[in-house]
Amino acid sequence: MEGKDFCKSNAYSDLPAPVVAFQEPDSLTHEIDSILQDLMCLAQGDPDSSSTPPSLTQKQSVKKKTEGGQQDNKESSSSADSDAKASTLSKKTDSLDALLGGLSSDLEKIGVRTKTKGHCAYCNKCIAGKMITALGEVWHPEHFVCVACKTELGTKNFFEREGKPYCEKDYQELFSPRCAYCKGPIVQNILTALDQTWHPEHFFCTHCGGLFGPEGFLEKDGKPYCSKDFYHLFAPKCSGCGESVKENYLTAANGTWHSECFVCSDCLKPFTDGSFMVLDGRPLCSLDFHSRQGTLCGRCREPIMGRCISALDCKFHPEHFVCAYCQQQLSQGVFKEKAGKPYCSTCYNKLFVCET
Repeated sequence: MEGKDFCKSNAYSDLPAPVVAFQEPDSLTHEIDSILQDLMCLAQGDPDSSSTPPSLTQKQSVKKKTEGGQQDNKESSSSADSDAKASTLSKKTDSLDALLGGLSSDLEKIGVRTKTKGHCAYCNKCIAGKMITALGEVWHPEHFVCVACKTELGTKNFFEREGKPYCEKDYQELFSPRCAYCKGPIVQNILTALDQTWHPEHFFCTHCGGLFGPEGFLEKDGKPYCSKDFYHLFAPKCSGCGESVKENYLTAANGTWHSECFVCSDCLKPFTDGSFMVLDGRPLCSLDFHSRQGTLCGRCREPIMGRCISALDCKFHPEHFVCAYCQQQLSQGVFKEKAGKPYCSTCYNKLFVCET
């Protein structure tokens, strides 16, 4: 009779206490998550555990058979321990999956329904506990990590690049534009100039280090300069005032000039007719040029451009070399001098010989 009762006994004859009807769903969910977490820790911390743990029904059957077969259980347990030591990492993973599967089956048999939330995009395993939804996929929290540094991204901001997640630091280090000055990644404000990118605070004058104002900058050999330093360093200097020539200028007498600085070096008058003479590298008007050369007419004080007569330490236009008394042109330059003035022979004799 006892044998019949043993054969008729059901594995689920000793069911656990029923779940209280008014228990909130959130507490059940937290309990399942806690069980799953404990199983994960157990699988990671007990490398000698069996590769295929018994299900709930198997555990109950074993309890009923312990009295008659304790020696057999000890031998099978010793054999299972030796097999577990030789198993690989992939077998341990399969063992965990089987354990989770058995748990889900047992929970359904006692009235607790379990539902997978999808397949992890990394390991392609079913997700029964916590999950992360990102990049159009679902992930185990421990599998949603930065592609570069493998840091978990569940509670952090992340960036996407070609469908792959990156933490903020690695994304900026790998893909952000670089500053042409400091070579560091540009995270926020960016300035583009000279076909390069810059931190706004690093785009400054190459010479003085000052930031550029509303007037902008000027470029020389691929480097930026403020207008003051650019003209001081590279602009031609005016041959008149020595200052930098920026806009309106002219080139003359082997030099560059501000238009207002190009005047006669002696009288400082502008060249109204556009003509000038050069002496010792300096521009001169015609009058001052001939004055320096000693080619001004001693009578009219105009420049002598053609033939001239040299007399009395001066030069004269031929038509202006006349007798100081009768005003007749002294032919062939024959004259007599008195008190620095030229006289013809007749006037000289009349005025001065008779007196003697």
